[in-house]
Amino acid sequence: MWRNVAPRVAQLSPLERVRLRRIAVRYALHGWEVTPGACLARSRFVCGRAGCPTVGCHPALEEWQQGASADPARVATWWRSRPHGVLLPTGRAFDVLEVSAHLGRQALDTVRTHPAGEGVRGPVVVTPTGRWMFLVRPGDPLRPELEHCFHVVRHGVGSWIPAPPTRLPEGPVRWAVAPEQARWRLPDSYLVQNALVEALRAAGVRLTTELLPGHLPLPRRGC
Repeated sequence: MWRNVAPRVAQLSPLERVRLRRIAVRYALHGWEVTPGACLARSRFVCGRAGCPTVGCHPALEEWQQGASADPARVATWWRSRPHGVLLPTGRAFDVLEVSAHLGRQALDTVRTHPAGEGVRGPVVVTPTGRWMFLVRPGDPLRPELEHCFHVVRHGVGSWIPAPPTRLPEGPVRWAVAPEQARWRLPDSYLVQNALVEALRAAGVRLTTELLPGHLPLPRRGC
């Protein structure tokens, strides 16, 4: 199958492939597991698996959850001949809170001025389709008022995100806050969720469960 699609996949230069490999290895060196993504071929993604029906961004490995690795040597081998996207499994080194661009900007402004300082600031990924992804410490569920709120999506075990400099048909994935800016530290999930709640309230979104001292939670009705 690769022989048939190689001419279309080869739109990235060898230098770009080396860049993808270098950055994927850097993630691995910091303990972030990596899995190769399907290669962008014009407006669709090709993973090389015969009969794969998925044309959007997706893992190149069929058993990607078992195959993901933080071993720099193993990660490097995946980019020796193919310009794979760089995908980061969630629910391992970190979880991800995904929101819209408008909410993401507001939440980031809240985080930057938060009295907890660096304890609430962490890496933030931005996709060219306008999704903002806050990397946080893994394991904590969403607050009750966010659990059924379609404005916030939590990526945990069994999910993944595209990482910079992966290219999507609309453009490259980038960092709004790079890991180096955050010193590769991850904030507490609930502190970032608090910032998202503040941003949602500022945007006029009604949250159905208020966790206020001395008050019982309201029935969950979504948002």
